[in-house]
Amino acid sequence: MSPAPFLDKPTLEGERALLRPFTPRDIAAMGPVLADAEVLKLTGSVHTTAETLAQSDELDARTQQWYETREAQPDRLDLAIVDRATGVCVGEAVLNEWSEPDASCNFRILIGAAGRGKGLGLEATRMLLDHAFRSTDLNRIELEVYDFNPRARHVYRRAGFVEEGRRRQAFTFDGIRIDAIVMSMLRDDWIDRQRTSGD
Repeated sequence: MSPAPFLDKPTLEGERALLRPFTPRDIAAMGPVLADAEVLKLTGSVHTTAETLAQSDELDARTQQWYETREAQPDRLDLAIVDRATGVCVGEAVLNEWSEPDASCNFRILIGAAGRGKGLGLEATRMLLDHAFRSTDLNRIELEVYDFNPRARHVYRRAGFVEEGRRRQAFTFDGIRIDAIVMSMLRDDWIDRQRTSGD
């Protein structure tokens, strides 16, 4: 496998979504996205409802700089999700935690309120998976999703991810223990899906 599988930072175009390296405008738009109460809860970024209400819409200097350096990272791919109908960045799709010996990486996606309910998440997920399997030697892409996020689980299943198991009571929110569900897509799964394309 290439020592730098994500050296290329593509722009991927779908019917509804555009995935691209972060522009300054996209980075600014991530402030409200990352402060969104549902994003905070469902990504496990906070542990209480009170914390979801205490976030600023403005990115701090450290987070701003982090986004500004994403294009220079050869071992991960961070792309802004842009709603083509509005031209506004509504979230991000990421391949990270690359393991060269295992030919594997992690997938994560988050979409703020302005981008939900439009089919952007499914399209963005499929586009990034297609790009990864077509342009790298990756064999496995995995993710974790919390049990209290059935909408995301549905999207991941439709995109072709297979549930493998769960980490029981791995996360606590408002004092409630939540399971983390492990899902993955293998290259063979992706090839099969190309052959039988369609939902």
